Amino acid sequence: MDAAFPAQPRRPRARRARAGGPRAARGWAARGAWAGGPREAPGWAGAGARAGGPRAARGWASRGARTRTLTLGAAVLLAAVAGAVGAAATSNAAAAARGAAAARGAAGGAARAAGMAKGVAAAASLGANWYESAPYYSTLDSSAPDLGQVMSATGQKAFAMAFILAGGSACTPAWDGTDPVSSDTQVAAVINEVRSAGGDVIVSAGGYNGTKLGQVCGSAAATAAAYQQVITAYGLHAFDFDLEEPEIENSAAIASELGAAQILQRNNPGLFVSVTIPSTTTGANYFGQQLLDKAKALGFTPDDYTIMPFDGGFSGGSSQVTALQDFNAQLMNTFGWSSAQAYAHEGFSGMDGRTDSAEYFYQSDFQTVLSFTQSTGMSRYTFWSVNRDRQCNPVDNNGVLSSECSGVAQNPWDFTAYTVAFAKNAPVTQPSPPPSPSPSPSSPSPSPSTGSCPAPAWVSSTAYVAGDVVSYGGDEWTASQWNYDEVPGGPAGAWNNDGACG
Repeated sequence: MDAAFPAQPRRPRARRARAGGPRAARGWAARGAWAGGPREAPGWAGAGARAGGPRAARGWASRGARTRTLTLGAAVLLAAVAGAVGAAATSNAAAAARGAAAARGAAGGAARAAGMAKGVAAAASLGANWYESAPYYSTLDSSAPDLGQVMSATGQKAFAMAFILAGGSACTPAWDGTDPVSSDTQVAAVINEVRSAGGDVIVSAGGYNGTKLGQVCGSAAATAAAYQQVITAYGLHAFDFDLEEPEIENSAAIASELGAAQILQRNNPGLFVSVTIPSTTTGANYFGQQLLDKAKALGFTPDDYTIMPFDGGFSGGSSQVTALQDFNAQLMNTFGWSSAQAYAHEGFSGMDGRTDSAEYFYQSDFQTVLSFTQSTGMSRYTFWSVNRDRQCNPVDNNGVLSSECSGVAQNPWDFTAYTVAFAKNAPVTQPSPPPSPSPSPSSPSPSPSTGSCPAPAWVSSTAYVAGDVVSYGGDEWTASQWNYDEVPGGPAGAWNNDGACG
């Protein structure tokens, strides 16, 4: 743990698969106490764009910043031209720097607007409410749903593509740390499908586990440059920083991530930026509070701070509402905001069905939280993940967490319907049934093993926790940590070989 963050008493943390997606686990057990401190509200007086209480029709008409469609206006380009001309016309160093900064901002904006790189279709940006309601989508999941069908059935227009990590130990962006953005041949096609249906995407960086860019790039500027590659490649209008373990415990890495987010805001006018962090039953944990304090010190204000109230001793939607109320108090104390201002910068990210720590969240729980977010004017409502928004076969998946289905009784895309209702500030409309029956997702066939092993065979799409025992290759293996799609005997070292079966 980084020495800059004092050690806090802990209890064991539940490892979870962030709904079973590659390198993606959310929520954790409670860590030490958090403490907030009052601070000034950064320019909120008279800032109707973010102030406001419960929103009528999500209050877009009355909130300048939220009415924006995040499009790149002519003013941005004019500012860039003026800056560049000013830099050329004078030898004054300050003027040159201002011109270069304006040019950089316009270049990033033009790339986003054009969306020309890598054959990605350009897209007009959506209203901020759609980015704020976008459910997470595990991009490299071989059994992922067709997002065009999800859009047709539910009316959802945006999805959060997860996750950008560091490519190995280098300061280069890669999907799940394995598929470099610079040579991507998988994710661009999904983005194109969404955009061709009138939607758009928000890209999420981080998630649980894996090596994050903030850990390896060495500075905020270098981290921002790596993320700018992603924004430019896909012509993005929105970006999510999902800051979890182990990175959130490293103060230098968090400083790089938040500093990078601030730079991206400045260089990409209109870019929607969210920051997503773990949660305890009483709001952000110790490290989450340290993150808020660092954002305050930087003078950085994202569009919203989102907590993930699951995998930490939660019991239903009412316990999640309590965590959201407590987090609201943290935001007020840290930034000096009123309760309404804090809610206007507060988000919720849940998990549908069975969580990694065997909590269960049903449609009724999603409705409980939705009603709360709509009544308070909260700025974000999402969940992990649309990949899991399907019924298992059998329904409870034999008590095993799956990355492909929820583990509770449901129709396809039931949980996505709640995000659509949030975007529209309207009651939930049940998804349209699929045009023809399709089989419920099931786990792939287990990897072959030999010998007589009493332990179940290892399955690549199952999330395992420390102590789980499987058979693979004729041997018995015990998990040494939470893992997903980590082959026993593989380089991750997630399994201990207990010897031959029989």
